[in-house]
Amino acid sequence: MLGEVGRQIVNTTDAPRAIGPYSQAVISGNFVFTAGQLGLDPVAGKIVSNDFEQQVRQVMRNLKAILQAAGSDLKNVVKFTVFVTDLDNFGLLNQVFGEYFPESAPARSAVQVSSLPLDGLVEIEAIAVKRGK
Repeated sequence: MLGEVGRQIVNTTDAPRAIGPYSQAVISGNFVFTAGQLGLDPVAGKIVSNDFEQQVRQVMRNLKAILQAAGSDLKNVVKFTVFVTDLDNFGLLNQVFGEYFPESAPARSAVQVSSLPLDGLVEIEAIAVKRGK
């Protein structure tokens, strides 16, 4: 039987609140595990645009805010998992990621799904290492 794992829930108003029974992120040990983020505006609670690139950029802003609240940041991400509704947008996804990670990009998986909550075009989750003290 496994013992109880220590974990800390992360919640920030700088990113969209959870739209279901889950946390924005959980810290366990030295790692931060984010929930999948959509291109939601944190204030309005709505998808920012029907434009794929704008949604990806909003997702990255949301992830950045959550990671910062958890004591990490985008440069400490070790793995992204990306869900898209149309793999024809893969080149655009790479372009945006290239701006965020011109060197030392984290590992990443990208898969096409039939649909996403709130009719989003992209959802991204991250695993990051906490910053050293």
